[in-house]
Amino acid sequence: METSNSTTVSTRQERIAELAKKSPPMGFTSLNHHLDLSWLHKAYECTRKDGAVGVDGQTARDYAADLAANLPSLLDRAKSGTYRAPPVRRVHIPKGTGGDTRPIGIPTFEDKVLQRAVAMVLEPIYEQDFYDCSYGFRPGRSAHQALDALWRQTMSMGGGWILEVDIRQFFDTLDKAHLRELLQRRVRDGVVLRLIGKWLNAGVREAGSVSYPAAGTPQGGVISPILSNIYLHYVLDDWFERDVKPRMKGGAFLIRYADDAVMGFAHEADARRVLEVLPKRFGKYGLTLHPDKTRLVPFRRPPPNLRREDLPKSTRPGTFDLLGFTHYWDRSRQGNWVVKRKTARSRFTRALQALGQWCRRNRHRPVAEQHQTLSQKLRGHFAYYGITGNSPALARFREEVRKVWRKWLSRRKRGNPLSGTEYARLLQRYPLPAAIAVHSVCRPQRSP
Repeated sequence: METSNSTTVSTRQERIAELAKKSPPMGFTSLNHHLDLSWLHKAYECTRKDGAVGVDGQTARDYAADLAANLPSLLDRAKSGTYRAPPVRRVHIPKGTGGDTRPIGIPTFEDKVLQRAVAMVLEPIYEQDFYDCSYGFRPGRSAHQALDALWRQTMSMGGGWILEVDIRQFFDTLDKAHLRELLQRRVRDGVVLRLIGKWLNAGVREAGSVSYPAAGTPQGGVISPILSNIYLHYVLDDWFERDVKPRMKGGAFLIRYADDAVMGFAHEADARRVLEVLPKRFGKYGLTLHPDKTRLVPFRRPPPNLRREDLPKSTRPGTFDLLGFTHYWDRSRQGNWVVKRKTARSRFTRALQALGQWCRRNRHRPVAEQHQTLSQKLRGHFAYYGITGNSPALARFREEVRKVWRKWLSRRKRGNPLSGTEYARLLQRYPLPAAIAVHSVCRPQRSP
């Protein structure tokens, strides 16, 4: 049954994609017939079962207990227009190394399933429209691919001028009216648009009360990533490709991952022209740029015969951050100037603080249990930050974690700190994972 559902759904998605590719200007007026029981079953299979619960407290297991009745009921309510989108449950997660937090909206499990079903309809359409410069929350694309593309572009351009684009509170300020207008360029099916409208107006529950923000889409919803990509596709990507690049005197590129973006320009004059018009472009769609974090960075390759420290400070290339990495010029092992990447200071500190808090909270658990979880967390860190040239930061992170673990193990018993010899013996029995650059170009590939 599951295999049949998967085949049927994927075949229909391929047909939608083919039609969208053949007719780029066409608006789809009939899409909701794809939302049948087999489509909802597939959406249910694709929905995470271990996520946080929404305002109703219902878990995936609770919903699955009567799945045979729940999915047909959901389908009937979605098609008839009687489905009521419940408010999302707002929680706050840490942002950066300070006291700032990021609001996350958690839908109910049933809402996640229906949002997934609608996203599965939208995705084959917009995947034909989205540009190669967009990498966030798209099938077959990743942050590491965005980083690789950025590296290739900056190297081929010799650095040039980098424009860091920081949209202030994008998910909270996205204009709903503009989003509806942009959606209707491609999607004109009444059922689909009505459901999206209900999610946009569903409200937010926090501290026992429900509010209805005039703008924004909750970050954390299943439908939010593709809606945000559609919005920025028109506001930024399409504008950059169609209007900006043809007017540039030199080369220019854009790399975007969700609402994080950088632009690169061969000529300073081009970069400054775009920086001047960019706030107006975003303002047209209800968005604002952060005045301090949106900045122009001189990033030209240094002369081959000079060391970095020999360059006057006024002419040294700057650095910029994207996707948790600081990008900078440095010498390769062969002595050539290359763009290198290292873990951004804020991300390094945030990750270390999170691990330190975990060690403090769990210091009384059995050492073997601590070691297992701590090793998983370290491997996860290395899996993301383990790229070519970042081995020193990985090794330093591992060493700092080693110190933090010893600190909290020593506090298991008052007045009896763990000596260096004792800790060394413990690490022999419970060694921490090696700091491996998982994505290094120098690492041998496994044989198939």
